[in-house]
Amino acid sequence: MAIVATNLKKGQCIKYEGDRGVVLGLEHRTPGKGNALIAATIRSFNNGNKKTIRFASSEKVEVIETDRQKLEFSYADPSGYNFMDLTTYETVTFPESLVGDAKNFMKEGQEVEVLFLEGSAVSIDLPSTVELKVTESSEGIKGDTANNPTKPATLETGITVQVPLFVKEGDVLKVSSEDGSYLGRA
Repeated sequence: MAIVATNLKKGQCIKYEGDRGVVLGLEHRTPGKGNALIAATIRSFNNGNKKTIRFASSEKVEVIETDRQKLEFSYADPSGYNFMDLTTYETVTFPESLVGDAKNFMKEGQEVEVLFLEGSAVSIDLPSTVELKVTESSEGIKGDTANNPTKPATLETGITVQVPLFVKEGDVLKVSSEDGSYLGRA
């Protein structure tokens, strides 16, 4: 199915330049001269690379039909990352190459959305914020309050995040799954 580029939406899957990918962001640009452009940031399903592609506003773009399913992360083992389908209770295993950086923000029992294209999984989408527990954090230096100081803290998934000095072991934090930044206490 082909649509006009101005009707593209974030999250849609498209075919472009012989590749397929998901639209991560859109920007409508109107230069001083010439026609309007749509700049789409796209993540390729083949190699996972992000790329910005420009479409003329009247250009047709081929949209690919996909299926999105909610799955619950169960556990990771040497064979891969295991998820449970919440409707059939079947276990599905995905390789580490598909899970990618999402592994840094997934904990057991967490629901994620998996994008399927022609019956095979192509990407895992996490909520924009996740709550993770601090497992290791050094003490802040007393009196060090100039310039909004931070310290490293290791979270339950193994990722290290820069946090304010008052954060201590056992705290549950809100963390951005997009860039791994500290957002606040949960």
